[in-house]
Amino acid sequence: MRYGKLLVALCLIAPLAPGGTGVAKYAGEFMSLGVGGRALGMGGAYVALANDVTSGYWNPAGLSRMTYPQMTLMHDERFGSLVNYDYGAVAFPLGPRASIGLSLVRLGVDDIPDTRNAGVDINGNLTYDPTQFSRVDPNRVTYFNAADWAMYLTYARRFSDDFAYGANIKLIRRELGDHSATGIGIDVGLWYTPFDNLLLGANLQDVTTTFLAWDTGTNELISPTMKVGSAYLIEALGGRFAPAMDFDIRFENRQSASMAHLGPVSMDLHAGVEYQFKDLIALRVGYSDIKQLTLGAGVHLPKLNIDYSFMKFDQTDQLGNTHRISMTFTLETEQFKRVTE
Repeated sequence: MRYGKLLVALCLIAPLAPGGTGVAKYAGEFMSLGVGGRALGMGGAYVALANDVTSGYWNPAGLSRMTYPQMTLMHDERFGSLVNYDYGAVAFPLGPRASIGLSLVRLGVDDIPDTRNAGVDINGNLTYDPTQFSRVDPNRVTYFNAADWAMYLTYARRFSDDFAYGANIKLIRRELGDHSATGIGIDVGLWYTPFDNLLLGANLQDVTTTFLAWDTGTNELISPTMKVGSAYLIEALGGRFAPAMDFDIRFENRQSASMAHLGPVSMDLHAGVEYQFKDLIALRVGYSDIKQLTLGAGVHLPKLNIDYSFMKFDQTDQLGNTHRISMTFTLETEQFKRVTE
């Protein structure tokens, strides 16, 4: 299993070759995996519903809708624990209308074997000639990590009871062995409710086209992505239903890698529904942008929410299933409550 990590690393080598500057398809893909058990249980249809600490990721405008300070943590292991995905965030109300937050995402493959200096030729000598390669000397194998980091600094403000806006300054760090890349980007979010129970949201990610500079001389550009969504709240069966639908609109010429496309513009769907019973328990089902069914559940305890989501990655089970658990702690006391005007 450990040597299987080498296959993952091979997919990351391309940016290390010296080159110029250009739009890099999938360069920001690690930032599109989603966070939080609640949102992921709904297939990622959360742009309009976002109203908690995870809004810094889903829609920065939604952060203005929180009432108390919150912090959250999530851990996710994928592909038979080859890939580790971690997320944490904190957010605070700021006056009667604003909020600030800090979010951190890490996607990493750790302890990847490096066999470049461990080859032994047919004569038993160390060699770099693949035509003379015989075996790998395990004592000469070294290990490295491949990790992608993103930090979101969020500010959100409620213009009125019906409209809010927000923005992220996003710092990106990519590491592959001895090489690394650094970048900075901006996200802009909007939230609007035209009438009771209908919620609309939009998040324009990498609005200025995010620039990533590798230490090899290669520069990558991450194209903007528009996430738009809607949700409707329905009181029924002693609780509340919240059907939601989002679309990811990209400009990377993905074509066959998307659900639909028109020239270089592609579109992917997220859909889900949540049922909450008396703010105690929640059940969720969704359909993600990679055409997979998701399931989820949540338990609401005093000051603590525990949310779980499940996704079956493929029908053959070769890549394994994905289980995600997130915990959100709320400082739900009067002294930390958002002040009113």
